[in-house]
Amino acid sequence: MTTISEPGHRRNLVGALWMIAAMAAFAVEDALVKAMAGLLPVGQILILFGLGGALAFALIAARQGQALIAPDVLSPAMRIRMIFEITGRLFYVLALAMIPLSTATVILQATPLIVVAFAAIILGERVGWRRWVAIALGLAGVLIILRPGTDGFSALSLLAVIGMLGFAGRDLASRAAPQSLGTAVLGFYGFLALTIAGLLFSVWQAAPFVIPDARATGLLAGAVLVGVAAYSCLMKAMRTGDVSAVTPFRYTRLLFGAGLGVILFGEALTPGLLAGSGLIVLSGLFILWRGQKTGTAVLTPQP
Repeated sequence: MTTISEPGHRRNLVGALWMIAAMAAFAVEDALVKAMAGLLPVGQILILFGLGGALAFALIAARQGQALIAPDVLSPAMRIRMIFEITGRLFYVLALAMIPLSTATVILQATPLIVVAFAAIILGERVGWRRWVAIALGLAGVLIILRPGTDGFSALSLLAVIGMLGFAGRDLASRAAPQSLGTAVLGFYGFLALTIAGLLFSVWQAAPFVIPDARATGLLAGAVLVGVAAYSCLMKAMRTGDVSAVTPFRYTRLLFGAGLGVILFGEALTPGLLAGSGLIVLSGLFILWRGQKTGTAVLTPQP
């Protein structure tokens, strides 16, 4: 017998599959960017990758009839979003280039915890003591991974932390972005921010540009195509299923990222990394569940 809830279950199942596909694609994108770091200067990677993604989303926006140039693009929320986007993109790509892919991926998963904390502090959203405890435990997981004060601590890991904070600020600013701006427009300006970050870093680094060879060109084209596909899958996931049903599957990116790090780059999954990952994931899932139970807003970070 068909029940009234079955269509909703099917939508959630399809949405979950779209989310898993998106997270797998984002992990592949990270791996391709990391591979490019051995062939091209980081600033050049940011510029070329940003231009490629911006062009792809400009075409998507044109096909959907969305205007890239509009008064709302210059709104205060969008200007703030751009600053955080540049920060997040720049430092996360630097992290991908300089630290293990698995470590950068795990630290990135703490973004929702920071978003919830910032929402409570800056926007005054209601966050009970249970979720504050979960946030603290999740951040403790980050510290376990970083291992400050020990011989295993690497200051380069802070690049991923700064990138994560930049993405958290971007996600928070996105909540105040004008609703008239579609996802393709936001994607366009997200990749444009990547290009600006690359220009700024290139000026600071003063590294000469390199003519990409066939391998670098292939990696770059693959990263752009996979990145656009990942973003599209994410949008399909969020529009197909319930937020509470599909959002937990964002953490599959951790599995894909760690797996690619081990397979492609020979990285080792240390006990500290595994323990910290567990705390971050469990904290994020608890915050999501608690937000649904109490009826408070669920903040869903962007890619």
